[in-house]
Amino acid sequence: MIKAGIIGATGYAGAELVRLLMNHKEVRIVWFGSRSYIDEKYASVYRNFFEIVDAACMDDRLEELAERVDVIFTATPQGFLAGMLNEEILKKVKIVDLSADFRIKDVAVYEKWYQIEHKSPQFIEEAVYGLCEINRDKITKETRLVANPGCYTTCSILTAYPLVKEGLIDPDTLIIDAKSGTSGAGRGAKTANLFCEVNESIKAYGVGSHRHTPEIEEQLGYAAGKEIVVSFTPHLVPMNRGILATEYASLVKKADGTYPSYEEIKAVYDRYYAEEKFVRVLEKGVYPETRWVKGSNYVDIGFAVDSRTGRVIMMGALDNLVKGAAGQAVQNMNLLFGCRESEGLELIPLFP
Repeated sequence: MIKAGIIGATGYAGAELVRLLMNHKEVRIVWFGSRSYIDEKYASVYRNFFEIVDAACMDDRLEELAERVDVIFTATPQGFLAGMLNEEILKKVKIVDLSADFRIKDVAVYEKWYQIEHKSPQFIEEAVYGLCEINRDKITKETRLVANPGCYTTCSILTAYPLVKEGLIDPDTLIIDAKSGTSGAGRGAKTANLFCEVNESIKAYGVGSHRHTPEIEEQLGYAAGKEIVVSFTPHLVPMNRGILATEYASLVKKADGTYPSYEEIKAVYDRYYAEEKFVRVLEKGVYPETRWVKGSNYVDIGFAVDSRTGRVIMMGALDNLVKGAAGQAVQNMNLLFGCRESEGLELIPLFP
């Protein structure tokens, strides 16, 4: 059995990790880390685990945990892992980090967008960006540190990636309009996330400054083969889970002066994602909805061609706590240990 420890097990993403790993045939959770609930029964924090998890919450001592487990999941705020990581820890254990500490390769960009000093930049180059559908070959049994992608970025990148990679769109014209449920903001008490503040309302936030922007630009830049700049605006909507990204970009004309047709674009999506279990490319005229991916590790993608404007409108939907966080982390762990990639993740979306 793979022995797993979770630091941040009482946050939303951490609790989702517990739910998924409890049903994983090859994993046993031995450490439920939580700075806020040390010595409290885990099932008293999340009563859905009553008579399922008997363990008490432990602290976040990374060095001690590294002696006891095979893999550590850090579902923690930015700066936590970077502030504690060292070579001795990485010699003993694999780490899947759900924070942004090792997602961005340029430390100056990280520090600019996150407004904190990076405490262990020496590990940034080693860290593998864990978006399995585009980086699977780099996530191996030899990998020590995986940077689990952000929720908005997973949805935004996968939705546009094939068209950027194939040069069907001009990536510098890409505009991403994304909506997320309130669980994306975490479990901490914040006035802006209270029921009366979010119910019956929708709002944009992080306008022109959201921290997932450089992550999207970096990864799609690799696909484009050059640095790119995108416009990304997230919105908060009054639902628990889910992300819907609607993306607009100018199509690149073909040699004959015409724009790529729907059929040509669909063929590209199908070619890229035909073998990807967790990416579902929808049929013509069918567009993603968050309700059809809730509680699952699936990403649904659809698109339409606007021939009048010469643009393509791409849409993607996922559950921000599963494919956008914990499910993707488990998918990465499966690759690290040579498990079947979908083990523990074959969840049919919940409805209603």
